[in-house]
Amino acid sequence: MDALYPVAPDEAIAKGRIFGGTTLSLIQGNTDDDALNILIGDVYDGYGYMFTVEAFGGYFIKDAMALGMHAGYSRTWFSIDFALMEDLLDVAEERKYVSNGFFVQPFLKNYLKVFNSRNFYFFNETSVTVEYSYGISQSDDGEDMSKSRNKGWSIDVGINPGICIMVLNRFAFETSVGLLGLSSSVMELEENGETHSEFVYNIVNFTINLLALDFSLVYFF
Repeated sequence: MDALYPVAPDEAIAKGRIFGGTTLSLIQGNTDDDALNILIGDVYDGYGYMFTVEAFGGYFIKDAMALGMHAGYSRTWFSIDFALMEDLLDVAEERKYVSNGFFVQPFLKNYLKVFNSRNFYFFNETSVTVEYSYGISQSDDGEDMSKSRNKGWSIDVGINPGICIMVLNRFAFETSVGLLGLSSSVMELEENGETHSEFVYNIVNFTINLLALDFSLVYFF
């Protein structure tokens, strides 16, 4: 820590400063006009997306250390028409799924000034996410149609290191990646309005997924 540079009183990450920003995420995929051949069957038509939007803000309780909150909305939708093992099982279905989620995420964010610069910082964000989600799925094989509804709560604890680059005066671009996470979820499932089930599961991971980076625009006041 002796090699780190001090934070100046008028610097963007100094004590007493506030910041706010937004994050947008979109993952989209679809098949082309030709059937997609997979190992055990074919996908005739498929389309889907995952969309997330959130706003966040925080206050620096001391130099390079801030408390804050994320709040956001996520939506997942996909439709797929496929056939599996036509010669053996003759399984062909069209499935659709849509879900919506709302979350809040308090966090503690620590910036690290390792260069004598006001334009580049490392940071780590430790957060706890509480999310409520609900969705519905439908499967149709041409003869029978079934529907299921689900709703549930999840709590996630995560560590997210990243970098902050000042691109204009107090306007910054940040990117981070999930490194360590603990997730606990309770899910209720209703099949065709008749049967009810409840699932409880916990997940612990220690992975770096470079294909799932978060990108944010931040303004420091």
